[in-house]
Amino acid sequence: MRPTVPALPRNGLVLELFTEKPLFLLATLLELARTVSSAEAPMLGFNARDAAAERALETRFDATLDPADYRALLGTMAAAPNQVGSPHNKANAELALRLFRSWGWDARIETFPVLYPTPREVMLEMVAPTSMTATLSERNLREGDEADMLKGALPAYNVYGADGDVTADLVYVNYGREEDYQELAREGISVQGRIALARYGSIYRGLKPKLAAEHGAVACIIYSDPRDDGYWRGDVYPTSDNRPADGIQRGSVLDLTQYPGDPLTPGVGSSREAKPLAIRDAMTLVKIPVLPISYHDASPLLAALGGAVAPAAWRGALPFTYHIGPGPAKVHMKVTSDWRPKDIYDVIAIIRGTEQPEQWIIRGNHRDGWVVGAKDPLSANVALMQEAKAIGKLAKSGWRPKRTLIYASWDGEEAGLLGSTEWAETHADDLKRHAVLYVNSDTNEHGFLGGGGTQSLQRLVNEVAGDVKDPDTGSTVGARAQAKVDVDNYRARIPTPPEPTEPSVSLEALGATSDFTPFFDHLGIASLDLGFGGSGINGLYHSSYDTFANYERFGDPGFRYGVALSEVVGRVILRTANASVLPFAFGDFANAIGRYVEEIHKLENGLHTRVDQLARLLDAEAFRLAADPALTDTPPPREDRVPHIELAPLDSAVTMLKRSAASYDQALAANPTLSPAVRSRVNALVGDAERLLLNPGGLPTRPWYQHLIYAPGLSSGYAAKTLPGVREAIEQRHWADANRYAALTSAALMAYAQRLDQAAAELRRP
Repeated sequence: MRPTVPALPRNGLVLELFTEKPLFLLATLLELARTVSSAEAPMLGFNARDAAAERALETRFDATLDPADYRALLGTMAAAPNQVGSPHNKANAELALRLFRSWGWDARIETFPVLYPTPREVMLEMVAPTSMTATLSERNLREGDEADMLKGALPAYNVYGADGDVTADLVYVNYGREEDYQELAREGISVQGRIALARYGSIYRGLKPKLAAEHGAVACIIYSDPRDDGYWRGDVYPTSDNRPADGIQRGSVLDLTQYPGDPLTPGVGSSREAKPLAIRDAMTLVKIPVLPISYHDASPLLAALGGAVAPAAWRGALPFTYHIGPGPAKVHMKVTSDWRPKDIYDVIAIIRGTEQPEQWIIRGNHRDGWVVGAKDPLSANVALMQEAKAIGKLAKSGWRPKRTLIYASWDGEEAGLLGSTEWAETHADDLKRHAVLYVNSDTNEHGFLGGGGTQSLQRLVNEVAGDVKDPDTGSTVGARAQAKVDVDNYRARIPTPPEPTEPSVSLEALGATSDFTPFFDHLGIASLDLGFGGSGINGLYHSSYDTFANYERFGDPGFRYGVALSEVVGRVILRTANASVLPFAFGDFANAIGRYVEEIHKLENGLHTRVDQLARLLDAEAFRLAADPALTDTPPPREDRVPHIELAPLDSAVTMLKRSAASYDQALAANPTLSPAVRSRVNALVGDAERLLLNPGGLPTRPWYQHLIYAPGLSSGYAAKTLPGVREAIEQRHWADANRYAALTSAALMAYAQRLDQAAAELRRP
């Protein structure tokens, strides 16, 4: 009889212990006998016997995965628009709940009320020097495609832009980065009182209107240039998946660099009882109206601009000369929204562990989309569901994980990680006590396995990638990923070692691109973000064209990489759940920290050199001599000398960390079989080691982000900054903060090293 688990209360994830230990089926024992007889590679956290049992279990897990099941569920979940507040989004939550329960999981829906404005009216027209009304729509879905399913979709919009009705001259600001505004200033051009026209790319879209407003703009328009994801990259839809002329990239402009989640409840879970901020006090909301448009609608606006010719790096692929303005193009823009709160629905499913149920492994993917969202996010959400189905089948046969599994289908990610953040903030105390790993995915397509995460999980990912076959080549997904890196390096003339390297899916540093953010950056839970991808260009991204039929044509024909993602992530989950000792290896992490500290030294040295170089050029009046007298070109201001930054403690911490990491990794390899008491103590020590890297006071100007090693960049948004407290303080010339965070980061790394020493000492006990 399957034990039951009580529903999760809103005030805590209190889960009762299982006392039963079911037997494996006879089929499992026979498979185990066959596996034990063969030579197997070592498996991190397992002795040889347990590793053989784990591989037998994974074989049974794989047998449940079926591309036909994947296709059927994706077709159902991608049958209508899935934005927050849509009927189909809620129906998908209820479907996920029914499926989890039918597969044997204890599941429930947790509901959170959040601020989610939806458009009532959007309008854009050029009123000078000629008249033009933007279409603001996508009309070219293929005949026979799911055009009818788009009924109920919202118009193209950027959520969390302000309401407004403005008319002003237009200025082209390239990608809308701070360096672009510095270039405009050198040209004597201001956006004060004007409308900024920026192209998508380079930085997170939410920083574009934020910076525009800081520089005095009254509104911001963001368009997709064909150089970035349209015909410059290759054939466009419907021949290929590059963005067509009327394609519009929707998206959030919430200021994620400050905090994600409901803008009105930072740091606490949203609820009916919570006292929200006033909208005017929410620091993540944009202060000016924003609209996304296609390059079909952007072309007449750009063509009507006068003024200086745009610098070479600012020019896109449209067939005319790019000018900056201001004017003579004048634009009238209107945006009004419904600002009433809306409910979001997180589906949470649990299977309780048997030996260390107090340690939780969490798996998540979001379910909401901008329109249908077949690729983003349903392709990977369905992979998560297929994993849950396979694990449920294992559980029904008598198996149980040693650690507790929590599967989550998040809502509201696209708007600003709403569902995951509100859930993590609501259950923060329990998560800090119990969570040892969060594994995320977001989108998936045919191609190469890639991902990001804390490098203590690098070896686990490499082992898993070496065990999963690539559907296209028959090689392993790890070998194919390594081959891509090697070939790309060769073509880019980057030297690589002459000896073959061990296949590796190199984990990138995590920024704030998806639902891992509250778990990793705020709560200090070791995290991974995994998925398959191809060229990196996805012109149907966040558009009406991201439909089931187009995903089947362009994304994953045959749905084989959906199965491969389930095989990869399923192994990560199962191995972490079943390992005697949590499968963390710390040498890769220590080496990564060493690289990050080297980069800080190079940054500081480069700043010294640049300040000296600028002083010499100013003293020699080089900028005046080099300027074109016919153009405005103001020289940059003289910069103050860079004071000494105390980085020696970081160097010492790296030395200590490398020594401690090597000691732990060696001790674990030398002691594959441990007593239950030693296993329990070691798991407790390493399970929450990531939380030692948090600073309770957070990072400068943004207390919600507490991780001292990783954070989204203030000037990039999505992309990660490593050692952010130190790095960004140096970049911004905040010298006191640089010294303070160098000391805080050094202390955290030394505490981390000491924790590894404690765990290594436990492993070496007789």
